Amino acid sequence: MNEHHDQSVSLQACWLQLLHIQEELLTTQTEAIQQAAQVCAECIEYGGVIHTFGSGHSRAFAAELVHRAGGLAPINRVDFEDLALYGDWSLKHVRSLECERDLTAGAALLSYHRIEPHDVFLIASQSGVNAAVVEYALQIKQRQHQLIVLTSLKHTRETPSRHPGGQKLYELADIVIDNRTSCGDTLLALPSSEQICSASSLIGVLVAQLLNSEIVNVLQSRGKDVPAFVSDNIEGGIERNLSLQRRYEKRVRYKG
Repeated sequence: MNEHHDQSVSLQACWLQLLHIQEELLTTQTEAIQQAAQVCAECIEYGGVIHTFGSGHSRAFAAELVHRAGGLAPINRVDFEDLALYGDWSLKHVRSLECERDLTAGAALLSYHRIEPHDVFLIASQSGVNAAVVEYALQIKQRQHQLIVLTSLKHTRETPSRHPGGQKLYELADIVIDNRTSCGDTLLALPSSEQICSASSLIGVLVAQLLNSEIVNVLQSRGKDVPAFVSDNIEGGIERNLSLQRRYEKRVRYKG
């Protein structure tokens, strides 16, 4: 990890650090991912929708799960930009770094989506301390939904909460998946002690696909339908995907 200050900075060094994190993830987080998959599969089985969210670079995790070949149809991506797309918030503000520190942004997010009792929520946040993300999680738990969180336990435990209530995201979760990255989300140290290269986006995308595969595994083991998209660019793909979109269109916003 990035604690090894004697490492040279190179493609090979970065590769080895990334491999190390992935091996740690598989060794330590398989059970949590399997538990999360059970919850998500039950949600789909009972007609619920999985709502996924990430701000900043954690948006990569949220986007990886939605509206793509091999992905499951009943997954809805929640984003700060929804406040401008479906509400009257300024696009400039919702795209700014300040938005994730804005308590009212987190409080407002759920009001722009149709939420039902069986729904499950996935949130990715490297630090898990910003006010908007924590407030969003609090709103979810007040409605008694299951909450799965992907975060860096190293990072969040070393960082003070920015929410006025003092909570951190992982403390509100029913299931926590630790992405095993460092505090600060860097991999390699320069001689000047500055840190470079990051892993959380790559690990987030990896976790998304591991979770996706395990949800399908659970659904198949129960003899349930797997509502998965295929590529639009194969024979019959467009028709199949439109059929799935129509099934969930009242619950899922299929945006880009």
